[in-house]
Amino acid sequence: MRIISTKIFREFAIRHPDCGKQLNLLEKDIEKQNFENPNQFKNYFPNVSLLNDNRVVINIHGNDYRLVLKINYQAKIVFVRFLGTHTEYDKIDANKI
Repeated sequence: MRIISTKIFREFAIRHPDCGKQLNLLEKDIEKQNFENPNQFKNYFPNVSLLNDNRVVINIHGNDYRLVLKINYQAKIVFVRFLGTHTEYDKIDANKI
């Protein structure tokens, strides 16, 4: 899978160094995979939440941060739609971003 854009991970890790290692490992793990559908993603990452329109929410660093991805399984592309604190996440609609 190809992640668009991993720059977001690096910039976020600079502002929140407590999650940098986890974001780096997650990025590398996703890039190694070849998910074909949301169920395969959920089977590999059992703690993610599946949302509408091929979006997933991943809790980062003990749920301090949230990552919302939109995945095009056919093209094997993962779009970072949101990465922020839990408080910031509460202010968005993850199904629409």
